[in-house]
Amino acid sequence: MGALSWIIGFTLLGGVASVLLASLFLLLPERTRLRAMPSMVAFATGALLAAALVGLLPEAVELAGDGGAGKVGMGLLVGIGLFFVLEKLVLWRHCHDDHCETHDLAPAQEAHRPTAPAHSHGGHSHGAHGHGSHAHGPALRRNSSAALVITGDTMHNVLDGVLIAAAFLTDIRLGIVTGLAVMAHEIPSEVGNFAVLLHGGLTRTQAFGWNLLSGLGSVAGGVIGYFALSAVLPWLPVALAVSAAGLLYVAVADLIPGLHRRTDARTSVAQVLL
Repeated sequence: MGALSWIIGFTLLGGVASVLLASLFLLLPERTRLRAMPSMVAFATGALLAAALVGLLPEAVELAGDGGAGKVGMGLLVGIGLFFVLEKLVLWRHCHDDHCETHDLAPAQEAHRPTAPAHSHGGHSHGAHGHGSHAHGPALRRNSSAALVITGDTMHNVLDGVLIAAAFLTDIRLGIVTGLAVMAHEIPSEVGNFAVLLHGGLTRTQAFGWNLLSGLGSVAGGVIGYFALSAVLPWLPVALAVSAAGLLYVAVADLIPGLHRRTDARTSVAQVLL
């Protein structure tokens, strides 16, 4: 069997089989899933942080070699800025599709200005608008975190495919070990992704479809790596850093603030352990 066949087979294993195994989480009854969701979000936070800080960034620094850490740091910085802008664009699009906090507050503020009776009525309206905007804000944040985690995970999977290709082109046995390692670390990561996507408002079918499409990025990366490895390899450290930035951004900017909304001791201990 040629190297390309090995690469396609193991990128399918790492990118698609891991999604299929992780999707067993979706087969749980809805009540069980809803009850487990806060715990799964805490687990997803840890999985994203570990993938970025223990997996991707050390690998990026190692590939960059002596004196290349600054390039990795720049990739991380640019990546965080990129994902910040992407989230702004997602929120902006939804703000134009639906009522948003900015639009809802304007009529409320106008209603708050007139004379006493109108002021009383305006105060009531202001409270209603305030309630709606506060409820809508977290929903938009969850939706944007789902979009960002799909984007970041697709990049991650493409890079995994390139790395698997590089390993197989070096040695078949190294490629097999690398492919199995990718699959092993992808399964818990994909479970965490499902939790984020469901938390972001996607249905089980949508979450499975988007995660499967993201997993196919590994195959694309493997093929790209096979045909253009010499051109791709110099950019791998920066690309890994940008991918790590996406995972870090979702964990720190979107998931951790949600975990802080529950402050009782029992929940806090469970979140830390997960």
